[in-house]
Amino acid sequence: MNQRELPAIGEAPRSTRGAMIATLARAFADDPAMAWIMPDPAQRAARLPKLFALLVDDEFASGWALSAPGSEAVTLWRGSEAVHGSLWDLVRSVPGFLAALGTNLPRALAISLAIEKHHPAGQPYDYLHFAGVDPVFQGRGWGGTAIRAGLARAAERGRPVYLETATPENIGLYQRLGFAVIEEWDVPRGGPHFWSMWWEAGQSFC
Repeated sequence: MNQRELPAIGEAPRSTRGAMIATLARAFADDPAMAWIMPDPAQRAARLPKLFALLVDDEFASGWALSAPGSEAVTLWRGSEAVHGSLWDLVRSVPGFLAALGTNLPRALAISLAIEKHHPAGQPYDYLHFAGVDPVFQGRGWGGTAIRAGLARAAERGRPVYLETATPENIGLYQRLGFAVIEEWDVPRGGPHFWSMWWEAGQSFC
């Protein structure tokens, strides 16, 4: 199946929640940030579905999710207005994340705090929180198609898009879609290296 034959990416219905969680968990199994949070591969495989259950539910509540009809590709988004939570929001979320991550929670919090610190300031934007393609479907154009759908939505709103990635192999894909690297940074205490990337509103996303 080539890119022209891929089904349209649309708003993800809540009825596909389980499939979305499964796709994201498989897609991020070897992600450098997730591997740093949960170094043991077996534990990571067991805990990632629990983590993405929380993240998908949070996106349904505070942002939006786009996916292929069969959840082969999933992207989670939110506006910049919903990026920075209050201290109470953080405290309230700890029990759920503790259940999902166990003793790995401090590393997850370190990444979360570092990510929040590096978000741009001064203008509204759409934030591509997570983008994942089921490994079975990777390399077939699903990732680019899913992200383009989000960029088209941002373009309709006249909003730029921000993302960060800890996966070097993703940078070329994002650059082909019109993103530019605006910053590189490391999570403190030996954490992963991240690239912050920006897509300007009105820019091409071929």
